[in-house]
Amino acid sequence: MRTTLDLNETLLTEAMKWTGETTKTATINEALRQVINSKKRTKLIEFAGKLHLDVNLDITRKRNGLHN
Repeated sequence: MRTTLDLNETLLTEAMKWTGETTKTATINEALRQVINSKKRTKLIEFAGKLHLDVNLDITRKRNGLHN
């Protein structure tokens, strides 16, 4: 998709250095992926301590053949 953007050149140059990307398009796509992943991780962290899973690891490990 083609879009015209007014980008901060300093930020873009720094982002290219940090990501190792060599094109503006690749850098912007990587930055978008990183923002999305960061927000998803934040949402998952918010669940910490709020979910109770009734899992018996001994049974699970034996069933999967991982128990010694």
